[in-house]
Amino acid sequence: MEENKSKVTLHGMWASSYSKRVEIALKLKGILYEYVEEDLSNKTESLVQLNPVHKKVPLLVHDGKPVAESQVILEYIDETWKNSPRLLPEDSYERAQVRFWVSYINEQVIEVMRKVLFQEGEAQEKAIEEARERFKVLEEGLKKHFPNKIIRENDDVGLLDIIIISTFGSHKDYHELFGVGIIDPVNTPTLYNWIESLKELAVIKEAEVPSDRLVPFLQMYRQMHLQQAANT
Repeated sequence: MEENKSKVTLHGMWASSYSKRVEIALKLKGILYEYVEEDLSNKTESLVQLNPVHKKVPLLVHDGKPVAESQVILEYIDETWKNSPRLLPEDSYERAQVRFWVSYINEQVIEVMRKVLFQEGEAQEKAIEEARERFKVLEEGLKKHFPNKIIRENDDVGLLDIIIISTFGSHKDYHELFGVGIIDPVNTPTLYNWIESLKELAVIKEAEVPSDRLVPFLQMYRQMHLQQAANT
């Protein structure tokens, strides 16, 4: 385990997949940190002052210096604490592929997942079909560029794995919420097995949000957004 170079604080929110990314990375690296749970409707003064541009979680504070945005934070962690596991591959081409598929998930897949969550009726059905197409692209990309991926221990986990498990680890809860499964062993076997392998790791189990807590939150969050859309 890497010794702390100084004090580390993470401002996060329990249901935020972006916060989970940072939490998992810190745990993987063995970095001791203080956690500050944020109420996003009543943010702490520290969060607002230290992240004045976005005022969002996650926010990492290292030795009094704030680092914002999950992707920036993850690369900062990897560059600052160089012990295993390294989040980005040493090989430049492999590193480029990891960054490409992380970008695809962040910019393409999460966007359509939000459409599914925050729409209903025909618009939601259209979003589900769009989601299936994007997950098909992701499935083929993972199969092609990472054909020999094995996950047995913490050192097998890198940046792409963190993004996959934090973004898709609760896919069964979304299935329960909507009655529609997009990630499954038949249509997305590579992604499905990748997720299941990650979920076997103790560090991932430690960061997992229980379904009986997450599903009601997603239901409430969805209804809130639908109501706001109806009032505009």
